[in-house]
Amino acid sequence: MWEQIIEYLKDPLLVIKVQNFFGVTYKSNESSHNNESSEVVHSDRLERLNEESEIKQHKRIPSNISSSSQSSCDTDSSAESGGKDAVECSINNKFWYYLFVLGTELGDEIFYATFIPFWFWNIDGAVGRRVVLVWTIVMYIGQGFKDIIRWPRPGYPVKKLQQKWAIEYGMPSTHAMVGVSIPFSVLLYTMDRYQYPVHWGVLIAVSWCTLICVSRVYLGMHSVLDIAAGLLLATALVSVLIPLVDWLDWFLLTSQLSPFLVIAASILVIVFHPNADKWTPTRGDTTMIVSVCAGILTGAWTHYQLGNMAASPAAPPYQIIWPSYNMLGCTILRTILGFCGVLATRAIAKSLSYAFVCALLGKDKNELRNSEDSLDNKNKIIVELSYKYFTYGMIGFNTTYVFPRVFDLLKINRPTYYTEI
Repeated sequence: MWEQIIEYLKDPLLVIKVQNFFGVTYKSNESSHNNESSEVVHSDRLERLNEESEIKQHKRIPSNISSSSQSSCDTDSSAESGGKDAVECSINNKFWYYLFVLGTELGDEIFYATFIPFWFWNIDGAVGRRVVLVWTIVMYIGQGFKDIIRWPRPGYPVKKLQQKWAIEYGMPSTHAMVGVSIPFSVLLYTMDRYQYPVHWGVLIAVSWCTLICVSRVYLGMHSVLDIAAGLLLATALVSVLIPLVDWLDWFLLTSQLSPFLVIAASILVIVFHPNADKWTPTRGDTTMIVSVCAGILTGAWTHYQLGNMAASPAAPPYQIIWPSYNMLGCTILRTILGFCGVLATRAIAKSLSYAFVCALLGKDKNELRNSEDSLDNKNKIIVELSYKYFTYGMIGFNTTYVFPRVFDLLKINRPTYYTEI
């Protein structure tokens, strides 16, 4: 029974049915000598074809009948049919398309680079450190499982409406894991710390997670099984990590050995990250996540050891301080200056670290940058992991230490920033 359930959830047909439900229609174009024939394949006919013969699997393309389409997708060739058959799809509902493109960005680097600094500068550093720790551990385990399990993303006849991450393996969906780890850890760490209607927090977290998960299936990047596995794995991890990270954050903030342990552990987990049987960006993305966490924790530790941080005399739960016009102006100014600093840090650190590591290896940086991505290209892998570790580690450190000190000098920092322990 379990095998049947797994095969059903893995079926590309299920992905296409989700796309079909949200307005993506498919056509099967059979290329003859004159290239004249084209047909819309229906779900009921698909079932009959699937029962009749496995040879006709290239026609397994459900679609709604639509007299016109607003947008047309590129054509995919079928490897099984030697390139003679192709799949074409049309996007008939732009609302769902743009909503799900936005939803999938909630698990992208751009989101991390904006949400995490904004949270530290404008909301709560104590919650931020804990959320980042949970996110890092969950993502590391999820990324590692991808390269261990090595299940491909949905193949033909699914049309991928997004090509980013397409080269990575798909099981489990780390987007689904992000959809659990970030919103629900924020909810669990704030519900006892602040006074607010918890049911609204639950609604936001569930909506956030649902949007990310459905977007990945809609865009053709994951099977339903990938999403289900990601949700189950992340839920199990978060339930264990929430109380553990509370203790771990205090230890890493106060211990004299904290920076040595954080840096050593972060380097070791990158070095011993599971290797795939082909080159994928998974290990590089994992390095980025781990190094951001290491930088953030080191920056907070530096504040504490210098005596800048002290616990608030008031006990939680705290009332939410809604911003006045002056506070709102400071928030906007902090955000603009901070993001400019993040971009400058990324540009400078990336350039310097890339050139430095290339010089250590005795390799030309331009030649190495333009070389082929493969597991055999050891020098490029070393350079990539090294510059990402340094660059994003510096971004994390500057986010929690350098930029808040600049805000202090400009007298625009949050008055509660150094009490969030």
